[in-house]
Amino acid sequence: MEKIETLKRTAENAGCLVLKEEPMSRHTTFQIGGPADLYIAVKDIIALKDIVRTASALNIPLMTLGNGSDVLVSDNGVRGAVLSLTGDFRRITLSDPTTISCGAGATLAGLCKFAQRNALTGLEFAWGIPGSVGGAAFMNAGAYEGQFSDVLISTTHVTSTGKTDSLLGPEMEMDYRKSAYQKNGCIITSIVARLEQGNQEQIAMQMEDYFNRRKEKQPLEMPSAGSIFKRPDGAYAGALIEQCGLKGEQIGGAMVSEKHAGFIVNAGDATCSDVMALIDKIQETVLKQTGVKLECEVRPVS
Repeated sequence: MEKIETLKRTAENAGCLVLKEEPMSRHTTFQIGGPADLYIAVKDIIALKDIVRTASALNIPLMTLGNGSDVLVSDNGVRGAVLSLTGDFRRITLSDPTTISCGAGATLAGLCKFAQRNALTGLEFAWGIPGSVGGAAFMNAGAYEGQFSDVLISTTHVTSTGKTDSLLGPEMEMDYRKSAYQKNGCIITSIVARLEQGNQEQIAMQMEDYFNRRKEKQPLEMPSAGSIFKRPDGAYAGALIEQCGLKGEQIGGAMVSEKHAGFIVNAGDATCSDVMALIDKIQETVLKQTGVKLECEVRPVS
């Protein structure tokens, strides 16, 4: 615990809000997760570099948490420190008439709204995805035949040794729900996106259409982590799960949504163990009945 105290002091001296033993259920859309040793709200790049260098020297693991979607945190919590990018990391600006520079801590909804206000089209598909911009780049978030890599031209990050660097175009290794950041250990700090000029009202109408579709088909009224499985080749995970008679299936407080079988929802006091057991049951049943192996989209965190 002496190492954790050293990191805590470093973060506090850098002007960050630091919470000890903070329940991650307060910071995830699933409303599931035990306590993190430290939860640090990082306000600027100088503070982030200080924290990363100190954590590296002390061999303390760091995890960056965006808007808390697409993750499933262990009931035992998170060892080390969870970082939330705030302050400077939430700024969104226009670099030129069609190029947006955006901090990784901004919400994807905020970025979409900024684009719409500036009559820029290309991000409508992302309206309603409950994640951060950094998370969208990390996972190459997508919906309605669009994905973040369609507009993303570069990312800036802090390496595990506390240095600033960037990736451009193909270096980001974007693929379906994949990016280079899932294996390089770097923390995304900002992105640059290039869009096209459009009509403000038409963009707003398209965003509203996508949101209404989500509201109609997805269980937005209940805590979840979003789509629980990646889309398998030539099929849809939700349709396969429903086909196997698993809609409404429940283990503990975790339930396959009765509205959309591609979602697992927290029906009341669900634990990580409940969700994992339900995921296992779904995968086993779908594989046995259809021959399709479903791959998790949600990241387990411990």
